[in-house]
Amino acid sequence: MTKFAPVAALFKTDAYKLGHIQQYALSGKVTRVYSNYTNRKSRIPGVDHVVHFGLQAYIQQQLMEAFEPFFAADEDLVCELYEERLGQILGPDAAASIGSDHIRALHRLGYLPLRFCALPEGTLVPIGVPAFTVENTIDEFYWLTNYVETGISAGYWQPSTSATIAHQYRKTLVAAAIRTGVPVEVVDWQCHDFSYRGMSSHETAAASGAAHLLSFTGTDSLVALEWIDKYYGGSYVAGSVPATEHSVMCTGIETVGELETFRRLLKLYPTGIVSVVSDTFDLWKVLTEYLPALKDEILARDGKLVIRPDSGDPEKIICGDPDAEPGTPAWYGVVWLLDMVFGHTFNDAGFAELDPHVGVIYGDSITVERSDSITRRLERMGFASSNIVFGVGSFTYQYNTRDTFSSAMKATWAEVDGEGVNLLKNPVTDNGTKKSATGRLAVEQSWGELILTQDATWDEERHSLLQLVWENGEFIRRQEFADVRRVLGEAA
Repeated sequence: MTKFAPVAALFKTDAYKLGHIQQYALSGKVTRVYSNYTNRKSRIPGVDHVVHFGLQAYIQQQLMEAFEPFFAADEDLVCELYEERLGQILGPDAAASIGSDHIRALHRLGYLPLRFCALPEGTLVPIGVPAFTVENTIDEFYWLTNYVETGISAGYWQPSTSATIAHQYRKTLVAAAIRTGVPVEVVDWQCHDFSYRGMSSHETAAASGAAHLLSFTGTDSLVALEWIDKYYGGSYVAGSVPATEHSVMCTGIETVGELETFRRLLKLYPTGIVSVVSDTFDLWKVLTEYLPALKDEILARDGKLVIRPDSGDPEKIICGDPDAEPGTPAWYGVVWLLDMVFGHTFNDAGFAELDPHVGVIYGDSITVERSDSITRRLERMGFASSNIVFGVGSFTYQYNTRDTFSSAMKATWAEVDGEGVNLLKNPVTDNGTKKSATGRLAVEQSWGELILTQDATWDEERHSLLQLVWENGEFIRRQEFADVRRVLGEAA
C-alpha cells in the first residue's frame, strides 16, 4: 500500500479533468452537469444493438468500495495527499490554484452525490440510444459528474462489448441448431469461454467472462464466478469438464506413449465428459489409429470422449480440407473421421449426429464468422450443428476497444446561473458519429424498439425507461445475474 492509497479512488480519472472545477466557473455559476453513456456506432457488421451490462458492478466496485479508504481517512490527510499529487502531475502553481476545498467538502459529505438512471441490464440497446445517464445531486459537486467519466468508460465498455459479442455467437448457433434439427438448449453449452489467459488482466477476464455467461453456461474462466457472486449474486449455471493440456499429453507421450495416455485417461474418467488435446504431434494418427484401437473402451464408457484439435485452419480441420489429397485424413476432417469409426444416428430433421460417446471441441482463433462458416459447412455435409463445440478465447473477447461501438459518455445538459442549458457536440470535421444528443434525455419503446427523446420534458423523463438505479451512495434498484440473463433472453 502506498501513502496515496486513501486518495487512490480520486485519481481514477484523466489528469486534465483535475482543473475542470475552475473551467466550468468561466461559464457562470454551474450547479448541475448531466451526462449520458451511448454507443454511437458499430464496427461489427450486422450488429446494431449493444447489450447493457456491467454498470452495477462498476458502481459497487469503483464508486462505493474504492472510496471507502477515502471516507475513512483523516480529512486533513486526504486533502494534503490530494494537493501533493496535483503538484506532482500539474505543477505547484496549478495545484495551489485548484486547491482541495472541494475534496474536503466531498469527504465531509461521506458519499458521492451522483444519480444514475439506467435501462435494465441485459437490455439490447440500439446504437444511438443511451444505456444510462449520470448527474450530480448537490449543487456544489457539479464538477463530479464528468470527473468520474474516465473510470466509467474504462470499466464499463468491456463487459458490455463482450456481452454483445457473446449474444452474436448465441444468435448464430441458435440459427444453426434450428436449421439442423438440434434442440436450442444444446446451444447453452456449445460456446465455452477459454479467454482468461489472453485477457489484459484478471479483472478484465472476470468481467468479460461474466458477460459470456449471459448467453452461455460453459466456462473455464473461474474468476468470472466470484465477480458475479460479488456484484450481482443470485443463482446461475456455469460449468466445465475435466480436460488435458499439451503439458499433460507431452508428459504421457514421453513416458508411456500417446495411445496408452488415452487409455489411462479413459480409466481415470470412467463416466462423464473428458476433453483431450489431440494434436500434440499427429492429430490424424490419433483419429485413424489410436481411437479405432480404443473403440470398445470408448463405447463402453458412460460418457463422452471429446477430441480437441488445437492448431491449423479450424474449418479445414473440423470439416475437411478440399485441397488435400482425396481420401487422406486431412481431406476427410475430424467430424467425418469420427463418424467413420463410431457412426451416427439421424435426428428428426435428417441430419447426422455422432455417436454420443464422442465429440469435438475446437478452441483456437474462433470468431463469430468462423462458427457460422463451420456450422454451415457441417450442414452441407449432412451433419447437425451439435457435432461441434467452440472454445471461444481472447481472439474474440480481447480484440476489441471502446471504439468497437464508439462508446462515449458525454454531457448534454447543465444548469448555469439557475437556468437549464442544452449542450451539444457536433464537430464540423466529423462524419456525424461524434454528434451528441442534447438536453435531458428520455427513452421509450415504440413498435418494439427503443427510441431516444432529446430535450425531454419533466413528464417524459418521469415515464422514461431510464429509471433510477443508484443515488447518493446507495443502490435504489439492483439486479441479480439471473434477472440480467432473463432480460437479455426476452429481448432476443
